[in-house]
Amino acid sequence: MKLVVPDEPAMQEVGRQLARTAGRPGVVYLVGELGTGKTTLVRSLLRGLGYAGTVRSPTYTLMEPYSLAHLSVYHLDLYRLADPEELEWLGIRDLDTGVDLLLVEWPEHGAGLLPPADLVISIEYQGAGRLLQVRSPTPQGQSMAAGLSDTSRIVSS
Repeated sequence: MKLVVPDEPAMQEVGRQLARTAGRPGVVYLVGELGTGKTTLVRSLLRGLGYAGTVRSPTYTLMEPYSLAHLSVYHLDLYRLADPEELEWLGIRDLDTGVDLLLVEWPEHGAGLLPPADLVISIEYQGAGRLLQVRSPTPQGQSMAAGLSDTSRIVSS
């Protein structure tokens, strides 16, 4: 699935739409250059799930946990990771239990140690907007992606 996202409010809408189906266990990879809107998408998704606190970019901390009433979410930003083995120091193996939703920016930096993705969202610049390419290699990912097909502000192609 491809989505043309014309502006930041539309990217926020994508996050809210994704939140409607992401309230179950799953792993989401967010792929794209710096500034394409990965953290904006995560922030909107968390808001859509009901998180009211501050949503920080984990660029320097690498990982930010969020506890919601119905699920636990971990947001990883692996941009600064020099070696995938550094994920061991973060306790990546412990995240296999107790985490419902894992959102990973720059997953290629953690190759081989991250759990496989249910949903992969690749974000590219397209003029002033963005092009999102969504892949869902698992049934859970297909369920998540289904929530993106009924967006009203986003042009689907």
